[in-house]
Amino acid sequence: MIKYHPADDLLYAHAAGTLPASMSIAVSAHSEMCDVCAKKLALFENQIADETFNLADNSEASSNASDSDEFAGMLSAILSDEQLPSTPISPSPESKIDVAGERYTLPTALRRYHHLGWSSVGSLSRARLPLNEGDTRASLLHIGMNGGVPSHTHKGTEVTLLLSGHFEDEHDSYVPGDFIILDSSNHHTPQTHDGCLCYTIADAPLHFTKGVSQLLNAVGHVIY
Repeated sequence: MIKYHPADDLLYAHAAGTLPASMSIAVSAHSEMCDVCAKKLALFENQIADETFNLADNSEASSNASDSDEFAGMLSAILSDEQLPSTPISPSPESKIDVAGERYTLPTALRRYHHLGWSSVGSLSRARLPLNEGDTRASLLHIGMNGGVPSHTHKGTEVTLLLSGHFEDEHDSYVPGDFIILDSSNHHTPQTHDGCLCYTIADAPLHFTKGVSQLLNAVGHVIY
């Protein structure tokens, strides 16, 4: 069961279309995997639509009544057409990606990025999304079976959406759909037994804290 969700203000901002692309992708993908947040998002979208269209005054609404009736009649005719196709649409090839010998299905918001360049170090593989949001980096991160990320904290904020597989750290275990936000107050060592695919957003490098991995801090601005 999904335990970690975006806050309501993030869902509302996504419904309003005010989030940057990287965060909008994360919220959209999570909501596709989470019925609870999908229902909240639908409510916020309806609320925003009502607030927007209720700004029109009564006179404008009256003048447009005939147009609304005509549109409603046309829509009713379309929906009642018995010739509408009923065959389900099969997932396109773009819904799948292959990473380190594993195949994964991507949420809709990520399917345009199925042709990314992957770089690998040990059990870690990362593909950067071309979003051009300054210091904010959005990526797909794959951790192979029995792999992990060395012990670290965060110089900024990191969002991790688990897309497939499982991982755990000192604080909890995580399942597909979990939406995890960490900052400089958090320290953890993610590990996975079955391998996992994540979508991550970071606005600053990780800061590695133990053993030889601390040597990576010198080039942290390159690898985050």
